[in-house]
Amino acid sequence: MSNLRYVPQCRISINGTVVPSEMRGSISSVSFQTGLEGADRVELTLVNESLRWLDHPSLQIGNQLALDIGYAPDPLTRMFSGDIVSVSGSFPSGSSPTLSISAQDRRQRLQQGTKVRWFAIPIPKNGNFPVQDMSVVDQVTVEGALMPIIKPVGAAISAVLGVVEAIPSMSDPKEAQKLIRQQANESDFDLLSRIAKENGWELTVDYSEPNGGQKLVFMSPLDQLSPDVTLKYGQSLVEFSPHISTVGQIDAVTAFVWIPKIKTRFAITLGWDWDRMALTLDINTSASTRSGAATYEIEQSLTQASAPRKLVSELIPKLNKRLTGSGSVVGDPRIQAGSVLRMEGLGIQFGGLYRVTSATHTLDASGYRTHFEVRKEVWFGSIPLTEQSAIPVSLPSPLQN
Repeated sequence: MSNLRYVPQCRISINGTVVPSEMRGSISSVSFQTGLEGADRVELTLVNESLRWLDHPSLQIGNQLALDIGYAPDPLTRMFSGDIVSVSGSFPSGSSPTLSISAQDRRQRLQQGTKVRWFAIPIPKNGNFPVQDMSVVDQVTVEGALMPIIKPVGAAISAVLGVVEAIPSMSDPKEAQKLIRQQANESDFDLLSRIAKENGWELTVDYSEPNGGQKLVFMSPLDQLSPDVTLKYGQSLVEFSPHISTVGQIDAVTAFVWIPKIKTRFAITLGWDWDRMALTLDINTSASTRSGAATYEIEQSLTQASAPRKLVSELIPKLNKRLTGSGSVVGDPRIQAGSVLRMEGLGIQFGGLYRVTSATHTLDASGYRTHFEVRKEVWFGSIPLTEQSAIPVSLPSPLQN
């Protein structure tokens, strides 16, 4: 008797109602793409025999589409909830016509149009002072009919960076003016993405109920370091292609700051010590001369207040590109953008914890499969390799005569 647990199931709902079985039977493929950059996306392909689904009211732009995936007999997992953004048709001469339906998560609403404004608090006799980034995020997200969720570690990092910014500007109103967030012909999405980068955050959507698809999550990778899924080569991990390279990589970023009061230019270098797996900071009156360091110099003119966020936003993403990879497994709904995978059976260098940067879930005539892209973040270095399952591969003992 076959094990029904390995029978993939898919449920599609439009405007809160599950599509009828006739329409479900016409769907030939479903693809869900999720990533740390841009909006998540669902693609449906329907066989449009006798043009039965042409102009159907459910398949219209603006309708809300939800996707649930899983395996019988377990409950399905809500993978996506968003808006239908495009409908296209194909009417070939030698085969059945098809319809392609595309839906994107609600971040796409934030990409519509641009705005010009600034976020400041007017203080009588002192001028305007900057609004904290977390308050800007709250305002812009709510305006887009979304719910902002800032994870605890990410909020703490933003608060610390805010204090570092504020100290030099407390006695200098002109310096405070430079820290005011401005939205200059930017979409709300571009503004939020810029703020997220400068705070070391990733931007994802939480589709779980209640309010699935309406929760915009601002997360520091440090908020989530424990594995969500364990994959083992030769078993659950179908294939994996890691790549490690130091070509074009850096381990330090330098910003130059001019201090008018003492007429001195300082070089502030934020780096990463691979031996100690820790951040390093060097402040000097000349460029950093760290031995063996591959340093990237920021050309932009910075101040004492603006330098910290710029250093963080430039260094961390570059460090996390040192070891990346891609792989595939039999369909697994737990593999989402931002989740953590533990790779077993790949030795010390390629085994251990990875962050999912993008994933594509596909259901079609070939079954359900998941392809993913990952990166090994520097933060994982704080976790012992044995706890990550990054251990030497055991070889069979040679045959004894």
